[in-house]
Amino acid sequence: MKRIFVTGIDTNIGKTIVSAILTEALQADYWKPIQAGNLDSTDTDTVRNLISNSRSVLHPEAYRLTQPLSAHAAAAADGVTIDMDAIRKSLPASGDRDLIIEGAGGVMSPVNDSYVVMDLIMSLDAEAVIVSKHYLGSINHTLLTIDAMKRKGIRIVGLFFNGNPVQSSVDFILRYSGVKALGYIDEEKNLDRSVVKRYAQLFRKEFA
Repeated sequence: MKRIFVTGIDTNIGKTIVSAILTEALQADYWKPIQAGNLDSTDTDTVRNLISNSRSVLHPEAYRLTQPLSAHAAAAADGVTIDMDAIRKSLPASGDRDLIIEGAGGVMSPVNDSYVVMDLIMSLDAEAVIVSKHYLGSINHTLLTIDAMKRKGIRIVGLFFNGNPVQSSVDFILRYSGVKALGYIDEEKNLDRSVVKRYAQLFRKEFA
């Protein structure tokens, strides 16, 4: 059983879409340890509505915070302190199924006053998938994310590029970092189960 932590180079970068695709591709379980804001329509709800297989189990969040802020700020607003040990103890048992874990924000986003998301990845003994998206500065953000994770010894499975890529940027990121591209996700007008299933079939071989 593998634990694959889906992180990104920024917020709103496509982590939930990639998480849904991987959950479907591997018929894995899914877990978002920290949900900040949108409690009526969480990322777990989104993944549930996008996968087709009946094998995956979607596990409840360890923390459900009311404000759409970084984890530490959302927790402070709710009068809560996020405890890394509590998250670790909430780690779902998935049996023989892989577990897709979706992060909140980027790898240096604070979890609490002492730890960032990257520390959470290490605490959960997970390997990582990074989601990148083209915008001015995304090369820098992608390479900084990769460098920070390598320095901590986190195994990076590869990169997903979400949205319309700029090939010269993609080529430079892959060449400079040595991290492989796992796949490319287009700007989809309608994202539904059929689209996620199509990508899942396309990317499944990368994780065989």
